[in-house]
Amino acid sequence: MRAILYNEFGGPEVLTLGHTDKPVPGPGQVRVKVVAAGVNPLDHKQRYGWVEQFYPTTFPAVPGLEFAGVVDALGEGGGTGPIPGEVLAVGDEVFGWSSTGSYAEYALAGDIVRKPAALSFDAAATLPVAGETAQRVLGLLGLKEGETLLLHGAAGAVGQVATQLAVAGGATVVGTASPANHDFLRSLGAIPVAYGAGLADRVRAAAPQGIDAVFDAAGQDALPVSIALLGGTTDRIVTIADMHAADHGVVFSAGGTPPEEVRSVMAAHARLAVEGKLVVPVVETFALADAAKAQELSEAGHVRGKLIIKV
Repeated sequence: MRAILYNEFGGPEVLTLGHTDKPVPGPGQVRVKVVAAGVNPLDHKQRYGWVEQFYPTTFPAVPGLEFAGVVDALGEGGGTGPIPGEVLAVGDEVFGWSSTGSYAEYALAGDIVRKPAALSFDAAATLPVAGETAQRVLGLLGLKEGETLLLHGAAGAVGQVATQLAVAGGATVVGTASPANHDFLRSLGAIPVAYGAGLADRVRAAAPQGIDAVFDAAGQDALPVSIALLGGTTDRIVTIADMHAADHGVVFSAGGTPPEEVRSVMAAHARLAVEGKLVVPVVETFALADAAKAQELSEAGHVRGKLIIKV
């Protein structure tokens, strides 16, 4: 099969389009013909070797965490897959997480759920990583109705999902973003503020009632000002982007959601997406051969939504 491969850590240039054997599904496993693969900031962090303590790499590696596609083969044990209570068959449309890398024609599924017929493959591929991450961090923060959340990087895919979920739950969201994204954030129900020098004053003006919790999806030295805005405490700050979180006494969250909860979250978010209540716009699509370009764009930041690789 065709796949994007890399054999060493480095920049986008280490990614090459090559051929490798199709993964063979073992007992209880599912192989999927990938239609669309999502591109995430974690992809280039893994490529550089920055997150080995959380996501160890075995070379040659296939990048990519999430996909949407069609069940291609089932391991021994019949049609039972990783979805409790459901029976999968070849030809079923699914989406979720890959255990072998999703920048490839075929992938073994990790946690997957059925894709609603009304949801496109591209739209489905935007949901697994951003949805699980947003739900997990909001849960860690214990955000409640009536509280105010400061969300750094609100215009990115994770930030967009977190904004929509928090607003739907009755919270006020103050989201940092470049001015070009402010109208977009208002459309999601957030109060936008520009990042950079003077951020603390802008946040205080936008939320005179004060900030109850902070979700850092951007990094870029957002933690010191966040701690100051919370009066010096780090109790309700979680980052997914600052690898130096421990230096500030802040929680760095990199997964750990139980599989059954991951699947439940994906199914719930798919229903919301079909109803038009959860939207992550696809900014641009790329051919598999252009995966390095997709990662370069993701790494540069300022992507409002999701980049998708069409396989």
